[in-house]
Amino acid sequence: MVKFCVLASGSAGNSAFLSATDSKGRQTRVLIDAGLSVKELTRRLEGIGESPDDIDAVLITHEHSDHVLGLSRFIRYRNRKKKPVAVYASRLTTPMIEWEGFDTPPPVEQFQAGSGWMLGNIAVQSFTIPHDAIDPVGFSFLAGGIKVGIATDLGYVPDSIKMHLRRVQILLLESNHDIEMLKVGPYPWSVKQRVMGRNGHLSNEVTCDFVENDLDSGVQALVLGHLSEHNNHPEIVRICAEQSLLRRGLAPRLVIAEQKTPTEVFTY
Repeated sequence: MVKFCVLASGSAGNSAFLSATDSKGRQTRVLIDAGLSVKELTRRLEGIGESPDDIDAVLITHEHSDHVLGLSRFIRYRNRKKKPVAVYASRLTTPMIEWEGFDTPPPVEQFQAGSGWMLGNIAVQSFTIPHDAIDPVGFSFLAGGIKVGIATDLGYVPDSIKMHLRRVQILLLESNHDIEMLKVGPYPWSVKQRVMGRNGHLSNEVTCDFVENDLDSGVQALVLGHLSEHNNHPEIVRICAEQSLLRRGLAPRLVIAEQKTPTEVFTY
């Protein structure tokens, strides 16, 4: 069984939970990013029947604070419990992470962006994404014949990412901003240019173009996330995506991830 839940998605903190149980009952539990406090992470995990004490590994997509803000404290929390947790980050991302409360950085399993490995009973594949971080990555996960893809914080969708997102059953994809809302919104022009740039964030229009033309036809759950608080609205995202899915002739479960509450739990 594969279990997936987006615990939080947005500029104030990001984290997702994935677990896989094999035919012998062996379970692997991972977090993708740790942008929440230990208290909030615990609350949201317990809300889906999980515990922070049981997490086997934390995988980091990039070093921006909304993805790593709670990482140091989570590691210290687990060390106090005498249950160390493995942390995976790319070779170039690792030295960019600030380790609050550590005299020396804790051990990190470093990987080359684009590489893959086994994590318990989950096959992990990393892939490079275009974003204004030092070495940002997305991930795909394969367990029990179920493939989960995660691609947020990217300025556009190159062919390489489209390839990695083929044959997914569950996909978390960014739909960050409405272009017109961004243009008239409160951000300084320099920030607007960054967001709209090829190393920024996906607009609703670009995301819906991907949905209409490139989303794998076998997808069963499409989660759209990392919505801008000031330059987007969940209903705009939903309507745009529904129209693209309709034109494509697909009908997966469509969910808009939120900042303050987890998504439903997807189990396969």
